[in-house]
Amino acid sequence: MARRETPAAGPGSRALIVDVIRSAASISRVELAERTGLTQPSISNIVRDLIADGIVHETGSVGSARGKPRQLLALTPATRFGIGFQLGPETVTCVAIDLTGGVVGRQVVPLDDSELADQLAERFDDFMLDLDLPRDRIEGLAVVAPAAPPSDREGRPEWASARRALAERLGIPVLVENDAAAAALGEFWTRRVSREQAFGSVYLSAGVGAGLVFGGALFRGASFDAGELGHMSIVYDGLPCPCGNRGCVERYASMTATVDAARAAGLALEQKTVFSAYDAIAQAAVSGDPDAFAVVDQAAGYLSVAVTSMVNLLDLGRVVLTGPGMAIAGSIYARRLRAHLAATAHARYRHEIVVELSAQPRDAAGIGAAALVVQASIAPGHTAGMPGADER
Repeated sequence: MARRETPAAGPGSRALIVDVIRSAASISRVELAERTGLTQPSISNIVRDLIADGIVHETGSVGSARGKPRQLLALTPATRFGIGFQLGPETVTCVAIDLTGGVVGRQVVPLDDSELADQLAERFDDFMLDLDLPRDRIEGLAVVAPAAPPSDREGRPEWASARRALAERLGIPVLVENDAAAAALGEFWTRRVSREQAFGSVYLSAGVGAGLVFGGALFRGASFDAGELGHMSIVYDGLPCPCGNRGCVERYASMTATVDAARAAGLALEQKTVFSAYDAIAQAAVSGDPDAFAVVDQAAGYLSVAVTSMVNLLDLGRVVLTGPGMAIAGSIYARRLRAHLAATAHARYRHEIVVELSAQPRDAAGIGAAALVVQASIAPGHTAGMPGADER
């Protein structure tokens, strides 16, 4: 590989080196040069700065056939932390992670109707007191919530003022993102996925979303709206959708659609919310109830059609299933998707398409929010153009 001082494209040499160290867990400077194409002097200078900043440290060594052992480099977990707030219908899930994506704190607290910025600032202060982390090691806060509905032409303009108010009150950078995109970044970061891999995740909740990571960075699209998998049509003359299309997968495979299908099939559901009713259906399905299983399996089949189209379009090599809809019955969705990809994926004979379940599907968006902060801090450039990212 020809040596170069900076990558031909991408967010920069520093971000490139951080990404390679993150995905490798530990790696030598020689291997960094081989994998990045950067010159040894460039590697030495950037690594020296990363060590001085406390982001990277030397950890052990490996033998070398040509002389002295090579020192291994790894991220230093506890020197900096990212905080993520995942907004739900009635609660805020607060998550703190270290530089490697390890969760060091989690709380679920009520969300009421009071002014959003003040409420979140109070939640942040309380969370910090409970965690007892040094305030100067907190790199920022990211707040994530479901994407605005298609009928909302303005997006969600209140987020801009709420973000600015939060940043001013807390004195740290504040980012905002939708939950599906954040979950994808969190899975990418904590799983140590290589930046060379085309990576996607599917977020099953009251709606259906997806997140895509290419070259180590979230792909957001022209208006930060990429990943609206829920509005991919799988039935051209199917059910009408609020987005104006017909047959959107969200109308057939979301948690909301599955609850509606269960009630239409005569399943007795006493739970008042979509989330609790869906959990009851999912629990019955994995416990052997044939009627509940049929409803969930049908939803999984619909979702598999849409995800396969996404995989075909983008030539993805790895897909993670996450979100609250995967917490109980994720194995049903994974089995369906693997079978569908094995039979119909366009690239199935050229490369493996790995399908995995999230280890923490209910908290995935909160973890991903915190990962956004960590990435913006130690691998700047990935978050270019993101609300709040220019305040660092």
